[in-house]
Amino acid sequence: MKKVLKVLWTILKVLIAAVGVLFVVYFWNLDQKVLGWVYTQVNRIHDRKNVDIKF
Repeated sequence: MKKVLKVLWTILKVLIAAVGVLFVVYFWNLDQKVLGWVYTQVNRIHDRKNVDIKF
């Protein structure tokens, strides 16, 4: 019984930590900030290439 409670307590702690992290990401809008930073980095890389479009 003690092992079962220990496993359940560990699972509960992991779930609480995951919900906490997701709340912080959502509350501070970090996902959009990170994606915006990645978007500018990708555009900076791809805008350097000279492209000659011929039809």
